Amino acid sequence: MPTIRDVAKLAGVSVASVSAVTNNRTGVSRKLAERVWKAAEALDYHPDSLARSLRVRRTETIGVVMPQIASPFYAEVLRGVETEAKQKDYSILICDSAADSALEQRLLNSLMARRVDGILLASVDPHFSAHQLLRRRMPVVFFDRLPASCRGPAVMVNNVEGSFEATRYLINLGHRRIAIITGSLAISTAAERAEGFRNAMGAAGLPIPEGYLRSGEFRLEGGYKCALEMMKLSPRPTALFATNYEMTLGMLRALRELGIKCPQEVSVMGFDDFVMGADGFSWATMFSPQPTTVAQPSYEIGREALKLLLRRIEGFEDGHQDGQESVVRLRVELRVRESTAPPVLS
Repeated sequence: MPTIRDVAKLAGVSVASVSAVTNNRTGVSRKLAERVWKAAEALDYHPDSLARSLRVRRTETIGVVMPQIASPFYAEVLRGVETEAKQKDYSILICDSAADSALEQRLLNSLMARRVDGILLASVDPHFSAHQLLRRRMPVVFFDRLPASCRGPAVMVNNVEGSFEATRYLINLGHRRIAIITGSLAISTAAERAEGFRNAMGAAGLPIPEGYLRSGEFRLEGGYKCALEMMKLSPRPTALFATNYEMTLGMLRALRELGIKCPQEVSVMGFDDFVMGADGFSWATMFSPQPTTVAQPSYEIGREALKLLLRRIEGFEDGHQDGQESVVRLRVELRVRESTAPPVLS
């Protein structure tokens, strides 16, 4: 296996010069750097990243822990993380907690054992405490959801505002019987979207009848079951609002099975909106009618979360933790399509 001395000999430079070039230090001429890299390539020499990380106390690796990698939302967030990581010459280790808090803790322990420089975390544990991470001086930034015991740093969307605007839009169409399918209210994202719904209904002086607010656990099966139950209520809702992508799909499936026409018999509102592929093809165009949704800037969540984490890492290295409790709130957008219309009241 070639060594740094072999590269130095072939390039006709000192070992110190090779080290300076391979560690991207300043003060090295372009001509010298080209000689070193050509020699390294000829010998198939690769710098020892582990030895370097021990020396500089940085691995240039970020850990990302999320509840479901297969989710289009988290996949878009991850794409944003990867884009920013490439620009900053960082690698990422991706971990899927499968919405299991015990597995999440094991993954965090594994990432710390691997000496990652920092962690991006969408925690599934509403009671998660960052004490262990902070005690071990591990920079962490939450994204999408923020545990009740933590104040930041985090990158979120304005869930309350988005849910409020979506509900108010339905009210302005003339709907008075609006039902909502939430995630577990122990999760901040679900609780905030439920809060926005309640605020809009309260501002309009509208009651929320029993059974009109149900938890689908942010899962397709949950959205399906909740929609089936809600459409059996008397009087039944004239509008359904599912607060994430998977529950929206489950809700649409239930309506199709029941033979209930949308939006003629019930209006449908979703939360999340995605594009697929390099041409920006929207998932909404795959449905008829095309769903009205609250769109999150998923890609930007990932980019902003990594930017915040890198600033956090620099703060730890400088001996201070400025902005450790900052929460960045990104705006959402209501995208009106074909699944919402004024109600036909009975």
